[in-house]
Amino acid sequence: MKIASLSDIKKELSHLNEKELKDLIIDLSKFSTENKAYLFFKLFERDNPRLFVEMVKEDLDFEFVKANTKHYHFAKKSAQSIRRKLNKFLKLTKDKTAQIELILFFCEKMKLYGYLTFRHPVIENLYITQIRKSEKLISGLHEDLQYDYQYQIEELKNIKN
Repeated sequence: MKIASLSDIKKELSHLNEKELKDLIIDLSKFSTENKAYLFFKLFERDNPRLFVEMVKEDLDFEFVKANTKHYHFAKKSAQSIRRKLNKFLKLTKDKTAQIELILFFCEKMKLYGYLTFRHPVIENLYITQIRKSEKLISGLHEDLQYDYQYQIEELKNIKN
């Protein structure tokens, strides 16, 4: 089965009335929780632009609290699971500052909860990859914003703490 191009879908959507569009969006949100989350954030972030970042931080914090870090194997699996969840959330926003904030939050929590004390290569690579991802995003921002995030990056790079 060949799926139509995005331009074809846009043309077809322009022919639908308001009720048909609403029904289509509701049906689409029923297919996956990601669709539903995306719709929720797009509808309600107009009233509170920080809503997305606050809710994701709360969710990630809960995941870190319930994670098992007694053994390096469980810590590694927990960190990978939380990172996958973070990546799903990062897909929901195009705001670079929100993405940077969430990645840095993830790195801070990894450091805080002692994931880096295991000196496990997978955990360290996961951490370093997230730091590099945030640096790449920061390089695309305005110079003033870059400066604001640079101190936070340097603190996170100092793994000895």
